[in-house]
Amino acid sequence: MRYFAICFFLFLFAQSAISQDYFTSKYGPFDPSIPSPESFLGYPIGTHHTRYDRMVAYLTHLAELSDRASIQTYGQTYGHRPLVLFSVAHPSLLDNMESIREQHLAFIMEGTAPSEKLPLVLNLGYNVHGNEPSGGEASLLTAYILVASSHPEVEKFRTESISFIDPTINPDGRDRHSHWVNMHKGSPMVSDPLDIEHNEGWPRGRTNHYWFDLNRDWWLAIHPESRGKLKWYHSWYPNVVTDFHEMGTNSTFFFEPMKANGSKVPTMPKENYGLLNETFAHYFSESMNEIGSLYFTKEVFDGTYPGYGSSYPDLQGGLGLLFEQASSRGHVQETPSGDLTFAFTIRNQLVQSIATIRAAVENAEMLQSYQREFFESAPGLGRKDPVSGYVFGQNHDPARMDAFVDKLLLHGVEVYALTEDLEIDGQTFSADGSYVVPTAQRQYRIVQNVFETYSEYADSVFYDASAWSLVNFYNIPYRASLREVALGSKVESVTTRSLPAPASSDYAYLIDWKDYYAPAALQQLHDHSVRVSSAFRPFSLEIGGTEKSFDRGTLIIHVQRQEMEAAELHRMMEELTSDFGVRVTAVDGGYSKSGIDLGSRYMRMLEAPKVVLLVGNSVSGYEAGEVWHLLDQRFNLPITKLRLDMFDRLDLDGYNTLVMVSGSYPQLDSSRRKKIADWVQQGNTLITIRGASDWVIKKGLVTERIYKEEDKKEDERPRALDRLPYDQAAELLGRTRVGGAIFKVALDLSHPLCFGYQDAEIPVYRNSTVWMAPSKNAYSTVAKYTEDPHVDGYISSSNLEEKLKPSASLLVSRKGGGRVVMFADNPNFRGSWYG
Repeated sequence: MRYFAICFFLFLFAQSAISQDYFTSKYGPFDPSIPSPESFLGYPIGTHHTRYDRMVAYLTHLAELSDRASIQTYGQTYGHRPLVLFSVAHPSLLDNMESIREQHLAFIMEGTAPSEKLPLVLNLGYNVHGNEPSGGEASLLTAYILVASSHPEVEKFRTESISFIDPTINPDGRDRHSHWVNMHKGSPMVSDPLDIEHNEGWPRGRTNHYWFDLNRDWWLAIHPESRGKLKWYHSWYPNVVTDFHEMGTNSTFFFEPMKANGSKVPTMPKENYGLLNETFAHYFSESMNEIGSLYFTKEVFDGTYPGYGSSYPDLQGGLGLLFEQASSRGHVQETPSGDLTFAFTIRNQLVQSIATIRAAVENAEMLQSYQREFFESAPGLGRKDPVSGYVFGQNHDPARMDAFVDKLLLHGVEVYALTEDLEIDGQTFSADGSYVVPTAQRQYRIVQNVFETYSEYADSVFYDASAWSLVNFYNIPYRASLREVALGSKVESVTTRSLPAPASSDYAYLIDWKDYYAPAALQQLHDHSVRVSSAFRPFSLEIGGTEKSFDRGTLIIHVQRQEMEAAELHRMMEELTSDFGVRVTAVDGGYSKSGIDLGSRYMRMLEAPKVVLLVGNSVSGYEAGEVWHLLDQRFNLPITKLRLDMFDRLDLDGYNTLVMVSGSYPQLDSSRRKKIADWVQQGNTLITIRGASDWVIKKGLVTERIYKEEDKKEDERPRALDRLPYDQAAELLGRTRVGGAIFKVALDLSHPLCFGYQDAEIPVYRNSTVWMAPSKNAYSTVAKYTEDPHVDGYISSSNLEEKLKPSASLLVSRKGGGRVVMFADNPNFRGSWYG
């Protein structure tokens, strides 16, 4: 038995050695005191998906063992997983990191010559999509090679560069996926694509905790993963950043150059796409040729949208690099060209990780000079721009304004206070609450992306959105100034605004509904069983000898109607002011100077929302996550997320609000649809977004109408004999889509859904072709597109003229005692549509 055990151990060791050799043989010799990932984890890389905590444990162990490595935490996920960066360089560099950082910044920002040759700053980023795990495993092998190898080339890497390895940008999603494939892994492994291992359950591992795509969040910076990374990024400005992904199993491997940028005038310098990309592509092709892996370039993907991990660095003088590896979606999967193994996908990512470092180190001077010239040229480009700066501001919703300013600062944009009241093109900006962003600054290209809007594009097919002007996401009034605007103090940070605590009242308190966080304040009142009503008409009261106006939507808390003591209610009003920044006014009577009185029949009691959201297979995880995140993180409103396969167990009488996002909902047959319709008629509310609005109309739950293809004019319909070139199909069909653009709608400000809005026209975000006709009920069209609706982004002329302009953005259809609220657009796009 002992003999057998020894032989079995040697067999495992031999297998382990072969497995490790598959990845690292050409980079030896290795320091034997440094454990490989395999020896630390206890299994060959590629035979099991590594949990994130084990990844962090391994990297931490390397940093403890070697003076060539260190590890830092830059944030924490919603799931309480640490976000780490693992640094590798020669000990002399690691010991002087702060000095190197300061000299690097001084050189690229000020042109100050360093005291000695500076190392390159590299950021190797992996696994932003949780179910694209080959990059995460490759990060461990890359770290091992950079720390333990004595190969002369690796010695050169350590001496001439600092590599910051981000092993998994999306730990929550990675662990969701890793658990799935490990849980369903067979022994022997099953390569059948239909096996459960290769088909994740909803919502799958691509997204973060709230089901958001973090590879779109570099620009929007909503989540802790992105905000932490951006803070680190703007403290270092790396020369090269990698973005490792996976794609369809039947593909090969993609590296840059990408498809040409869709913008007619891209904001990134042409040298980025040309000289830098072409230089690095030579290294990437050589590396893939050496191991016999197939690859392609230039056909797909684009860097038009500024918020990818491979495009944001391009706007910071660095080189962002996208890699896409065919995915095994498990441990081994059958494809037409043979079995695709997890180990094979990992090796390709590893090879390109090393090739990136090699290319960077061998072209260090070009990269450093390029970044220096990038920032040096920016203020000059700004001075040449006819626009000297952008002025923006409003006073009625400071929380929304603060969120926008915070976003600008996070992106390194210089923001200044406005020194005097100003009027530009009919828009008045008050010095109190308005700001100026000059164009002549180092982040000029970011400023362009924040404020400039576009209608002309070189391409009509985009990998993602075609509009991203952040100022419109927040619905902030702004104007481009063609003359110099005096700059006040520079804004260094956004601090919580201190509002005076409300006076005590024995009669009533009023809360302004214009404040962004007023719904959060209302929810807290409901949580404490406080009775709240809302004003459905405006009014004014005399307060402290001065007449003060209150708009529709104002919340009224009548002191004598509450079960709690007046002193306790007052303490709660103080907490609402400090916790949410809402404006609370104490009043000592209900007789108005104008408009309705506080006891009017137009003061309507509000019911605490009890919300259920349908989720699961056939439902858009992105949109469901956006609803969940909004209610959860912003408004502290609990929401029940119900899987569709549990619908029959749902007692709808326990809820008053049902939310449905885009999806096909095949599970909801006629009897289940009747269950929903009957529940609405009893006085409840169904809210639908985009595809779900299309669904409720086509299924007859409401009597509204969708514009269909046959609604086109006769001379616009394709004829039977019309033919188009097959190889142009993607381009021509792409023109009919609305991948993401911003349009203007006109609001009915008297409608309860519009309470709190100050402007009759606001921007909305459209990324669908759900065209709702205005309601035949004259009071049901809450938001309709304006006569000149285009703000930013691509839309075909036929879609604009024949579908968008005549259509409605928001309808409310009465059904018995209840209602169906239908959004054609996405009111909470990527958790960033504050406006």
